[in-house]
Amino acid sequence: MGISINEVSNGLGLMVDGNIFVVEDYSHVKPGKGSAFVRIKMRNMKTQQVLERTFKTCDKLEDIPLEDRKMQSLYRSGDEYHFMDLTTYEEKIVPVSLLGDSVKFLQENLEVIGVVYDEKVLKINIPNFIITEIIQSDPGLKGDSSKSSTKAATIDTGATVQVPLFINVGEKIKLDTRTGTYIERVKQ
Repeated sequence: MGISINEVSNGLGLMVDGNIFVVEDYSHVKPGKGSAFVRIKMRNMKTQQVLERTFKTCDKLEDIPLEDRKMQSLYRSGDEYHFMDLTTYEEKIVPVSLLGDSVKFLQENLEVIGVVYDEKVLKINIPNFIITEIIQSDPGLKGDSSKSSTKAATIDTGATVQVPLFINVGEKIKLDTRTGTYIERVKQ
């Protein structure tokens, strides 16, 4: 379905050159000389590459209805992850490549948001923060509560993160999945 360039907004799905993009930013530009145009920064849903294009105000774009759905991580099978769509209770299979770096923080039964078009999952967005358990680390140092020194620790997903020296095996921590950084210790 075609939309005018004036209807573009952040988060809108567009079909450009046979690829699906999501608008991340846009700006209407009206130069002193010549006709107005719109500069759009958009992310390719397949490659995650960001592209910047300009369109004239008379151009029509193809709108793609993207839907955010709650999903639950079930299990991994080879190079694929299995998720349950919490709306339809159908199982969706997603290749590991679609998850990118966030795969190292994907826990079983974790609720995620799946971006869906035509019943096909285009992207999985995991929560910004997760609660995870330390399964391997050097012993903690009693009394050392400074945040300046860190050590490597393995969490329950298998990823290695940096944590303060006072964190021990079996403790739960809050982790920022965007950066992989320790936030705080969580009381059980």
